[in-house]
Amino acid sequence: MSSRIEQIIEEIEEYVDSCKFQPLSSTKIVVNKEELEELLRELRMKTPDEIKRYQKIISNKDAILADAQEKADAIIRDAQEKAERIVSESEVMQKALEQSHQLIDDTNAQAQELIDNATADSNNIRLSAISYTDEMLENLEKIMTHSIDSAGQKYQNFVNSIQSCLDIVTRNRSELSPQVPPSSYSSVESISDDSETDED
Repeated sequence: MSSRIEQIIEEIEEYVDSCKFQPLSSTKIVVNKEELEELLRELRMKTPDEIKRYQKIISNKDAILADAQEKADAIIRDAQEKAERIVSESEVMQKALEQSHQLIDDTNAQAQELIDNATADSNNIRLSAISYTDEMLENLEKIMTHSIDSAGQKYQNFVNSIQSCLDIVTRNRSELSPQVPPSSYSSVESISDDSETDED
């Protein structure tokens, strides 16, 4: 079952795919800021809970190791009891002693194998949790970076549009000045100066 963070990321991707393109553009889209911020806000709230859940999984490593150690100790105790019975009941004490030593060695090897397997399992769980958490944060980082870049590009396009209009107005005024009749040029220039003074 997917986590809520994965669901939110899918919702953000679906929302972005559903947005309309800006006029005369095949790459830029128009988004509802409040709707996108609501999804990001929920994602920000859910992220700590998701990380805590995987931290809990990681903490289970200690329980796995403790359980393995307990089983290993029980096996060793059982082997020692068997060894003591073999020694006490055997007619050939030396042979019984050798058998008991071999049994203890085999048991220690089994116990160590249990501990090694438990350690490997707990490490795999920890690495998987860390990898998954990092993947979620990476997706969130990409989404936020894309949002910042998109906002910056929209602002730059707005500034460029204003600058273009200003250039047209300036060029039109420049083209208009030579066409004024000589007799009225001074008065037009005076009016223009007064207008610029008022604007200042």
